[in-house]
Amino acid sequence: MDTTKLSKRAQQLAPSATLGMAAKAGKLRAQGVDVISFATGEPDFDTPSFIKDAAKQSLDRGDTKYAPSAGIPQLRQAIAAKMKRDNDLDYAPEEITVSCGAKQAIANALLAIIDDGDDVIVPAPYWVSYPAQIKLAGGNPVIVDTTANNMKLTAEQLSNACGDKTKAIILNSPSNPTGAVYTADELKAVAKVCREKNLIIISDEIYEHIIYDDAKHVSIANVDSSLRDNIIIVNGVSKSFSMTGWRLGWAAGPKEIIAKMNQMAGQQTTSPATFVQHATVAALEGPMDEVNQMCAAFAERRERICAMFNDIKGIATAKPAGTFYVFADMKAFIGKSFGDTKIPDDLSLAELLLTEGHIASVAGTPFGAPGFIRFSFATSIENIEEGVKRLRDVLTKLS
Repeated sequence: MDTTKLSKRAQQLAPSATLGMAAKAGKLRAQGVDVISFATGEPDFDTPSFIKDAAKQSLDRGDTKYAPSAGIPQLRQAIAAKMKRDNDLDYAPEEITVSCGAKQAIANALLAIIDDGDDVIVPAPYWVSYPAQIKLAGGNPVIVDTTANNMKLTAEQLSNACGDKTKAIILNSPSNPTGAVYTADELKAVAKVCREKNLIIISDEIYEHIIYDDAKHVSIANVDSSLRDNIIIVNGVSKSFSMTGWRLGWAAGPKEIIAKMNQMAGQQTTSPATFVQHATVAALEGPMDEVNQMCAAFAERRERICAMFNDIKGIATAKPAGTFYVFADMKAFIGKSFGDTKIPDDLSLAELLLTEGHIASVAGTPFGAPGFIRFSFATSIENIEEGVKRLRDVLTKLS
């Protein structure tokens, strides 16, 4: 392939590991193979009907024209009200920008704050797109391994990772892929270092409502009011309201950063679809009954998949406090063989599980955690039971 026509940024860009595994599973299904997917990060529930009804009504009203790049005023006001109600945070509509999913909000935030050569700290395991987005903005991802600390960044680790070029940090709680949830005290310790180092914090809170047991979602913006002008909060409706395909996210932060993010959206996408924005107003102002029902189903599935994993010798996993992922330590199976095929790493193991067990998962390496595999339990109990049975069958054939 002739790469001379490609920019350096394009050449260094890797495909999304999660979307890649989903595509491979899709190809097998197209060939008639019964594949159970633990790969994709989206709820298997339909979008609540009252949200779809709001979209239909919006279409019938003729809400099909351009919207402001910042988002329609009604939605920004609804987001501000949601943040006050759910998070006890005061943001004015002009401090909020609407985006085509939380992914675009993070990308535009990085473009707004990062210059070429700036360092951005990323606790590992991390969502697969963080390092790629940092590189696209011209920055350098500085990866900090947290696997020895219950998958959470400590203040000491953060302080040690900071250098002369450190500009920002990306935090994700509840965390994809680990399900870890930071406590208020843990965030206070991290916030103290951020204040001392004058770091900008991008806080990805997209899984805030998918949380279990006694865990509580706390935004880092809640623990240190003096950091307000250094924090960009990213959120959206894709996970909690099962609206992944609607592509609606937002960011809240300092006016000057939000204004530049608005300008970037104006030069790139203009805005999410207008009728989707009106439907999101309905989501944020409507009842949470179906969201709570989804979370209850996820909790039941979490119990089942973790119990089944615990019965398989060699798999080590902690029960996630949030999200709908189990991040399993599979190092015990690395280096073994399946017949004549050697399994040198987690990427090969995930590939083997797909081709031989017909279950799709995502290897830990793209998340910055070699030796792990992420399993999404956003699927039925029946699929979980059959999928884990297939997993056990493949693992027992390794030698």
